[in-house]
Amino acid sequence: MSTQSPQAPSARSAEARPAEARPAEPRFIDSVSLVAGREITMRLRSKAFLISTGILMLAVLASVVLGSLFGGQSDPAKVAVVGAAASAVEGNPALDPVPVDDEAAGEQLLRDGEVEAVISPEASDPLGIAVTGLDQTPSGVVQALAVVPTVELLEPAAVDPGLAYLVAFGFGIVFFMSAITFGSTIAQSVVEEKQTRVVEILLSTVSARALLTGKVIGNSVLAFGQIVAIAVLAIAGLMLTGQKVLLGGLGDSVIWFVVFFAVGFVMLAALFAASAAMVSRAEDMGSVTTPVTMLVMIPYFLVIFFFDDPTVLGIMSYVPFSAPVGMPVRIFLDQAEWWEPILSLAILVATTALAVALGERIYRNTLLKTGSRVPLGEALRG
Repeated sequence: MSTQSPQAPSARSAEARPAEARPAEPRFIDSVSLVAGREITMRLRSKAFLISTGILMLAVLASVVLGSLFGGQSDPAKVAVVGAAASAVEGNPALDPVPVDDEAAGEQLLRDGEVEAVISPEASDPLGIAVTGLDQTPSGVVQALAVVPTVELLEPAAVDPGLAYLVAFGFGIVFFMSAITFGSTIAQSVVEEKQTRVVEILLSTVSARALLTGKVIGNSVLAFGQIVAIAVLAIAGLMLTGQKVLLGGLGDSVIWFVVFFAVGFVMLAALFAASAAMVSRAEDMGSVTTPVTMLVMIPYFLVIFFFDDPTVLGIMSYVPFSAPVGMPVRIFLDQAEWWEPILSLAILVATTALAVALGERIYRNTLLKTGSRVPLGEALRG
C-alpha cells in the first residue's frame, strides 16, 4: 500500500503562495519620491528653517538698500527752475529741471512734494543762483550744483569698487548660508536615523541608494527654491529702489549663480550625507563634516577679501567648490568671456557626478555600521 506524502501539496502551495502573496517591490523612483517628500515636509515644518530663511531674506534686502545708497543708481532729483537759473542746471545728469514762471510757483510745487528744491536767480551769490528747500537743506541738490575740478583716472574701474564688494558679499553670504543650512540638515538627519536605528527599518523598505537620492533631491529642491526666491526678491528690490543700471548688469550673473548653485549643492549634499554616515553619534558629526564645511567657508572668505583681484577670481571660477561664487562675480565685473561659464559649469557637473558616486558608495557601506567612527579607507572598500 502506497501512501502519498501529505507534505507534497503543502510544499507546492508554499512554492506558489509567496509568488502570489509577496507584495510588489516599490520602484526606485517611487522610493526616491517618498523620501524626498518626507524631507521637504519636515523642513517646511521646522521653525529653525523658516527663521534662517527669513534672516537670509533680510540680508538680501539690506544688500539691495546699501547698493542703492552707495551705488549712485537713484533717479535724478526733480527741481523747480526759475528763469535764468536754468543755465546752471542744464546738462546736469543728477538734476531733473521743472521750469516755472516765478518763485511762488516753484514754492508751491515744493510744498506739494512735486520737487525737492527750488533754484532761482540770485545776483548776490557768486554762482548767480539760490537754492530753496522745504524743511531742511536739500543736500543732494546742493552737492549736484557744487563746482568740482576735472578728475581723470589712468585705469578707471568698470564697476564702482563699493558696489562690487556688495555684490561679491551678497553672492558669498547666500551661497555660504544656504549650503551650510541644508548641508547640516542632511548630516543631522543621517546621524539621527543611525543613532535611533530608524535606518534599519527604512532599509527594509527602500534601498540605501534610494534613501540617499531622496535626501539629496529633497533638500536640493528646498535650497534651489530658496535661491530662486532670493533672486526674485533681489530683482524686485532693485526695481523698486530705481537701480535700473545695476539691474541690467546683475541679471546675467544672478541667473548663472542660480544654475551653478543648483549643481554645486547636489555635490555638497552628497558629501555631507556620506560624511555623516561614517559616525553613529551626534557628538561625532562635527569631526567628519568639518572638511566639507571648510569647502563651503573658503570660497566665502576668498570672494570677500579678493573680490577685486582678477587672478584669484579666475582661479575660483574653475575650482568646483568655489565656482558657484567666483564665476557669477566675474560675470558681473565683465571679466569672463562668453565660453568661460560654460566650461566652468562642465567641470562642476563632472565633479558633481564623481562626488555623488563616491558619496553613494561611502553612504551604502557605512550606513549600518555602528560604534566608533568608520575610517575613510574602510568606507570606500566596503
